Amino acid sequence: MNGREARYVATGGRRVVVIDDDPSIREVAALALTAVGGHEVHTAGDGTEGLEVARRVRPDAILLDVMMPVHDGPAVLGRLRALPELRDVPVVFLTAKVGTKDISRLDGVGAVAVITKPFDPLGLAGELAAVLGWDA
Repeated sequence: MNGREARYVATGGRRVVVIDDDPSIREVAALALTAVGGHEVHTAGDGTEGLEVARRVRPDAILLDVMMPVHDGPAVLGRLRALPELRDVPVVFLTAKVGTKDISRLDGVGAVAVITKPFDPLGLAGELAAVLGWDA
């Protein structure tokens, strides 16, 4: 994958957008959410592209990398919250920073939860469902 949007489709489930600058993370997350969770997944390689994808597909949730070049996750989240059509979409941060200080910095930014990387691909759909209150 080259940073362009990709779409993974499964029957049932919900629409999820994965925004991460690492192509391998995007691919693993998308495949896991599709194969295990049955979700329709759209991916984007940066925040600007992610905003465009989210505006077009109107997702049920967004998985958003915290550390990305140009616009980091908190900045992208701020831009999402400024758009009336995306203001209420739950956002879950993805981060490799797992220290208490790092996680507490993300509290109050507006994300529903934080999922740490590396994540268990087989457990990602269940973890996302748990933090969002979706039926698994």
